[in-house]
Amino acid sequence: MKKFAVALLATTALATPVMADELMEAAQDMFSPLPSTVPALAENIVTPEKIELGKALFFDPRLSASGVFSCYSCHNLTTGGDDNLETSIGHGWQKGPRNSPTVLNAVFNEAQFWDGRAVDLAAQAKGPIQAGVEMANTPEQVVDTLNSMPQYVSMFQAAFDGDDAVSFDNMAKAIEAFEATLITPAPFDAYLNGDASALTDEEKAGLGLFMDKGCTACHAGINVGGEGYFPFGLIEKPGAEILPEGDKGRFAVTDTVDDEYVFRASPLRNIALTAPYFHSGKVWDLKVAVQIMAESQLGDALSDEEANQIVAFLGSLTGKMPDVTVPILPAETATTPRPTAEVLPQ
Repeated sequence: MKKFAVALLATTALATPVMADELMEAAQDMFSPLPSTVPALAENIVTPEKIELGKALFFDPRLSASGVFSCYSCHNLTTGGDDNLETSIGHGWQKGPRNSPTVLNAVFNEAQFWDGRAVDLAAQAKGPIQAGVEMANTPEQVVDTLNSMPQYVSMFQAAFDGDDAVSFDNMAKAIEAFEATLITPAPFDAYLNGDASALTDEEKAGLGLFMDKGCTACHAGINVGGEGYFPFGLIEKPGAEILPEGDKGRFAVTDTVDDEYVFRASPLRNIALTAPYFHSGKVWDLKVAVQIMAESQLGDALSDEEANQIVAFLGSLTGKMPDVTVPILPAETATTPRPTAEVLPQ
């Protein structure tokens, strides 16, 4: 890979147009800008009716057994699309095993969850609803709850064809359709589209380092990550305070020894907003997280200036949130199942 004179890129006066063009061209080869429209989904046509239904379901805590937790609980759209906790709190105030990934731009991930066990956002939506430490509900109870509210029945019928429009599968597809709209164009996208002034000199220096150091081996593409599975600690395994020994990552999905402590590469868009970091949620400072990744994955001890420049580049991935109006949810009826706080044995 071509090396970039990042020291020269630190000042506009010394950064020649040729070097600036080479940096942009290399970035355009390595990354892709976000699209201006909602991407097409596999076997799930996105329509305004489906998006509106999905938004209501995303915010509705009645999809949980307790009536307390919703998708929004762990994917707060006002705080970077996650909950800013080490690991999420769920049903009966139980603590979950992993840090909650952001929902923003998640539609562009190769798979969902840290271990990639869900192939898409529709499959992902079903998981937390049924997880005992999250929403602790059942598909049957969810369908009964939705059928008990005439407004929801009408919304499902408008979004899906057929007499059996209200179903657990269609619920997940509607949530997927809404989540596919949560795209956050950032200054980096303007840069990839040819606007050299979209990044500051420090951000450009950080971009050059990000590519030169080899960060793009795991963090490239449209989501600057979110694709491929890699061992955490490729060169130097972090301590148990960062990489808990009991969580073997993708091994739990594949039951393959080679997948021990392997995780899907984290997407880095909006990373400045989503502390704490890593699947364990044990690191709260982005600069520290960058330094840990450089040492554990690349065997490179970054200088203080290099770490600051890479963090500056990562800041250029913070995007503009789409306008999301909090919905007024359908009213309950006498037949709506009552909430329960009972914690069932795992």
